[in-house]
Amino acid sequence: MIYNKIKKSSKHLLLVFALTTCFLGCDSYLDVDTDTDNPIAAPLDQLLPQIEIGVTNLGDFRVFSGDILAVYMHQIVSRSEQDQYGGRPGNVIMNNDWNGLYSNLNNLQSLISQADENGNLAYKGLGQTLKAYILSVGVDLWGDIPFSEATRLKEGLVSPVFDDQEVIYMAVLDLLDEAKANINSGEGNVLPGEEDLFYGGDLEKWTKFINTFKLKLLNQIRLSSLFNQADLDALVLEDNFFSSNADDFQFVHTGTIAPRDERNQLFRRAYGGAQVDTYISPWFYEIMMGMNPNIFTGNKDPRVAYYWANQLPDGVLPRDNGVAATGDPKADYWDSSTGFFSIRFGSTGPNRDGAVQSDATFPGIFPCGGRYDDNAGFARDINSGTGIAPRRILTYDEFLYIQAELMHEGLISGDASTKLTEALNASFAKVDQVVANSETTQDVPTLTASDAVNDYVMAINTEFSAATPDKQLEIIMTQKWIATFGDPLDQYNDYRRTGFPILADPLSGNKEYQLDNMDGFPLNDSETVQNNEFQLSLFWPQNELNANENAPAQKDAESYKIFWDN
Repeated sequence: MIYNKIKKSSKHLLLVFALTTCFLGCDSYLDVDTDTDNPIAAPLDQLLPQIEIGVTNLGDFRVFSGDILAVYMHQIVSRSEQDQYGGRPGNVIMNNDWNGLYSNLNNLQSLISQADENGNLAYKGLGQTLKAYILSVGVDLWGDIPFSEATRLKEGLVSPVFDDQEVIYMAVLDLLDEAKANINSGEGNVLPGEEDLFYGGDLEKWTKFINTFKLKLLNQIRLSSLFNQADLDALVLEDNFFSSNADDFQFVHTGTIAPRDERNQLFRRAYGGAQVDTYISPWFYEIMMGMNPNIFTGNKDPRVAYYWANQLPDGVLPRDNGVAATGDPKADYWDSSTGFFSIRFGSTGPNRDGAVQSDATFPGIFPCGGRYDDNAGFARDINSGTGIAPRRILTYDEFLYIQAELMHEGLISGDASTKLTEALNASFAKVDQVVANSETTQDVPTLTASDAVNDYVMAINTEFSAATPDKQLEIIMTQKWIATFGDPLDQYNDYRRTGFPILADPLSGNKEYQLDNMDGFPLNDSETVQNNEFQLSLFWPQNELNANENAPAQKDAESYKIFWDN
């Protein structure tokens, strides 16, 4: 269990807690004489798992920005403020990501410094890798953020400057190179082991992750002035990337509930508690069902039953307080032929706010360890699934989609169509892997090499071959969007830099998808956003701007772009 890995002794846990608390608000760690029997610095093997849990939380669900971004990317719908693109400067779950980023950055700086001082370069390299990752996430979400002065609280610096986002990204790329050299140096007496919750201390896999992650970043900045073709060529020449889904960079959740709930955060968000606010988007539903007239038309995705679970069997009317309805189903969005039941993005319809906890469709076994949809119907509660599904951060199939995009754009050699087929098959294999490890008691069929999968892939290949170059890019990015369901952070990045996948238009006249929703909200004391539009970056947390004397004025999130967004 994860909890047992990070709790070797209560003394060590207290040290970790004290160290974290110190970084957040004290000038010295412990003002006592040196005691060699009771060290004042948390050991590396106690710092690392706490950091990795914090890294996993960035962009996750339940109380983190995944709740916002999955709605913005039209895979989840909600009645909270992220509906109507309404994430605001004081949004609590947005602030949680910001606070988590800087708490982890301080802990990482401690780990890196301690490992460097003792000559344990493999540990230093892991710390540098995770530091590079969280800094890239910070830039991707907010743009300019504190960096150069962000870990100087112990020196009394409480108002760090916001550094230029391009400068931070350059530092990130340099950090990855340094990290790889340190991990492969062979120097040091202490090596990471089972306390490493990502790879169990496997340094070869960490090297593969660094290379694959760097490829992702180079692809992400390919339209910016920072992109260097020579860097990409050298990385491709090294040819040491993910080679299967056994290399995936992911956090493995378990079904343990006490003393710490280790289940998938999206599962806990969707299946736990009486308040229901995590529904499957009708836009996402129609694309995967082959109902969208623009893309994959008539080609139903075989992953549907794995991606969400309908509480209503095919043809069964929605219920009224648990009793079968006989008249008006009072559904904002309902497909009676399949049992799919949800609300539209930004809906102002008369049935938007009805009680639907007994009818609504929820995330299924693949994204969160929920239920596989066997069309038997079910009553949603925390026992509807196991909650055992990984928090996927960067996976083998995602790597293949990145390669397909780079091939399509002529930046690396290879055939984009062939690579797209590889990516599709790897995506289906990933679903099978997650299901196999989910400990479900349901009888769930295997997807890989099934007739439905073969037919689906063949139809995608036919559509791709007949498409224009722009449409081909849309197909690649839309398939990547589908495959990465449950990881909306990368989807948010992809959409902003490529414009794909095509998302639902809340202002369109087609009421089948959504209703007019643009009411606006206050931005500050003197300005009101009249028409909510897609936010090109997240607002800086208002608490940070109020407390930091060197902070900029609040941005207009609808126009403030990240540097790679072209």
